[in-house]
Amino acid sequence: MLGISTLCLLGEPLPEALAKLAGITGSVEVMDEGLHRLETAEPLLSHSCTFSIHAPCRGTNLASLLEPIRRASVTVMAECFAIAAEVNAPVVVHPGYFAWPEEREQSELQLKRSLADLSCAAREYSVQYTVENMGNWEYFLLKTPAELPLIEGCGFTLDVGHAHQNHCLGPFLARPAQHYHLHDNDSREDSHWAVGKGTIDFAAVMTAVRKSGGTPMIEVADFDGAVESLHRLGKML
Repeated sequence: MLGISTLCLLGEPLPEALAKLAGITGSVEVMDEGLHRLETAEPLLSHSCTFSIHAPCRGTNLASLLEPIRRASVTVMAECFAIAAEVNAPVVVHPGYFAWPEEREQSELQLKRSLADLSCAAREYSVQYTVENMGNWEYFLLKTPAELPLIEGCGFTLDVGHAHQNHCLGPFLARPAQHYHLHDNDSREDSHWAVGKGTIDFAAVMTAVRKSGGTPMIEVADFDGAVESLHRLGKML
């Protein structure tokens, strides 16, 4: 089932956003940020949707060389896992970043430590989690398929817009993913446009989605664009 992220309604309170999305899809991903920050599972329990949760990413860094920040980031993710467990929702996390080019190798080791910690928490709460590839943002990890060994043993979320921005969508599509973030761009900016507004070949994307059996989630920046994308992609499934 095609789902929609609450990103498209991030400026509205979460209950209102969920009510709108539940009227058009049975699958919703909650962007656990800003007005949609989850303190408890209560806002989700009154809906019959299938949920996934995008863990907080703006203030966290699983690859930080500052150990207190790395540990705190893991704690934030684990708290998200606890909420996700109440609604049987898988969780998407970002891999983090390094502050200076010279620190990349150490940051990769920190990421692996964090993922080991998160895997323990995921087992404790009986939830599944995946790690998302990043856009063309300086110092971020996991931007190309060559970096997938960094998350070996973990699930993978393929953000097709990020991969297109890094000019490596084709090679990423050749790797099975458990979860997909679907939005368009012109390969220059991470614009989160509606499907069809940019230059991504979504016929190839949806072929890969069907082949992998992964969960497709529309992550468009505006509500009308998300609805338009739902209709366009529905015809490809």
